[in-house]
Amino acid sequence: MSVDTSDIIGKSRVLRDVFNMLAKVAPTETTVLVAGESGTGKELLVRALHRNSQRRDKPMVPVNCGAIPKELLESELFGHEKGAFTHAVRSRAGRFEMAEGGTLFLDEIGELDMSLQVKILRFLQEKEFERVGGSKSIKADVRVIAATNRNLEEEVKSGCFREDLFYRLNVIPIELPPLRRRGDDVLLLAEHFLDKYSRGSKPLGISSGARDLLLNYPWPGNVRELENFMERMSILCDNNEIKPADLPEKVLQAGGIEPEFRPDQGDGFKWPSLKDMQESGLDLKDFLENIEDRLLLEALENSEWVKNQAAEVLGIKRTTLIEKLKKKDLAPGSSTQIDK
Repeated sequence: MSVDTSDIIGKSRVLRDVFNMLAKVAPTETTVLVAGESGTGKELLVRALHRNSQRRDKPMVPVNCGAIPKELLESELFGHEKGAFTHAVRSRAGRFEMAEGGTLFLDEIGELDMSLQVKILRFLQEKEFERVGGSKSIKADVRVIAATNRNLEEEVKSGCFREDLFYRLNVIPIELPPLRRRGDDVLLLAEHFLDKYSRGSKPLGISSGARDLLLNYPWPGNVRELENFMERMSILCDNNEIKPADLPEKVLQAGGIEPEFRPDQGDGFKWPSLKDMQESGLDLKDFLENIEDRLLLEALENSEWVKNQAAEVLGIKRTTLIEKLKKKDLAPGSSTQIDK
């Protein structure tokens, strides 16, 4: 079955797996729990689930459970009757009623207060609820999709989330992968955002050196961080191409480039200079050993510490590599290890 995933950019295998799951789940009425780190695009996935469902012509109503004060959230979700509390001068429908026939998206559901968790559970079981201050049960034909950046199983163990509600929500779990696991999707998204923020002018290009560095950076803020970064580049970059020298220190360091070896505006190789050595405060022996250590660690990390592969990349024998590692006392987690 083909599905409309036009809002979600990427071709990585892990993202294709998500799309395959979406194609199976979207046409059903099943409750879905979308998990993933902040900034991975959970709301885009939920909107795709709604857009490809039988409810596509009805509303999709989002509620950010972490953004609304808990004393107001119950009224926001279920509505209230006139006089239910101070300033309730008229009756008001809540999000469940607004989503009639469609989809209710409960974002950051791990933030829900325990008392509200009970009421959400009742709705999932009975398909009915009561407004705040009301006594009449109201039926609603609503599909619930929830999302969280928390590990709800751990929240259940710690007593912060109801076990019965977790199992009601977790009928179909879909985990959205972090950007660091999506390979070349980083570059597809970077180019998309540069085009978006070019504001009618010619979009910036990305040099080969900068592309490699963007791929090496782990993007802890995920797609949201990448989008903000590309918007910044579109404003601050003086050339028609983003080069390594335009990138911040944290991106360079993730690619194994220390500030003292920061590349110039070109992408060509730059030999370390005498000035570099003097500014580092090291003598020649220690300076060269520092460079060798970093090359050894980068080769090992890129090969996931498979020594045969690392030795081949470095152009040395495996036995030579092992001898160097023993002599230098280098191992995974070493204090001199490049921060990936």
